[in-house]
Amino acid sequence: MLIKACQWLPAAAILAWGGSALAGEVWKCQVGQQIIYSDQPCKTQGDTLNPRALQGNVVDAAVKKPADDGAGAPAAGFRADNRPADNICPGDSEITAMETRASSISLNPEAKAFMQDEVRRARQCRKGQGRYAAADWEISRQAQAAQSSISGGPDGRRRAEDMHSAADPSEGDRIASMREQERAQREAQRRQLQRLQNQPRPASPASR
Repeated sequence: MLIKACQWLPAAAILAWGGSALAGEVWKCQVGQQIIYSDQPCKTQGDTLNPRALQGNVVDAAVKKPADDGAGAPAAGFRADNRPADNICPGDSEITAMETRASSISLNPEAKAFMQDEVRRARQCRKGQGRYAAADWEISRQAQAAQSSISGGPDGRRRAEDMHSAADPSEGDRIASMREQERAQREAQRRQLQRLQNQPRPASPASR
């Protein structure tokens, strides 16, 4: 069981976890740039803590008040009252940039459709649909950047769609239906091409 130190938890939740750890040791572990608390020994460096030190008024890192996104709205990942949000979403300025990119004439039809879908998904997120983390939208940004690449575009779209499917079940159903339609269309085209190839060719005049 892990508790991220940079995540705000109610005092009762911290006290409850601390009470459950009284039977054993509590470890304060350094994982990258984060400090986490665990009832298991650290895989890297760490120190043993007295479980009674885990009180509701003890925090390891304060949550900083975010700046707005330039349009007067809270920064992505925070609510209007500056509390961390459960659902991390792009801000207004980022969505506007996505809309501009989606209208670019340099994108092929598949890439343009994907960019329009990303705008729609970002707006759905802002309305509370799905459960996204900051890392999810980083996958989306990488996929958006890859749409200018002929070879990297399809792979980027699939990775982003897989991410959306995991974060938003409703969007996952839509993506699965879309992929099934594309698969059926490819299969129909393959069969049509096969029929054309199997048709007997008319005899040439010289062979008559």
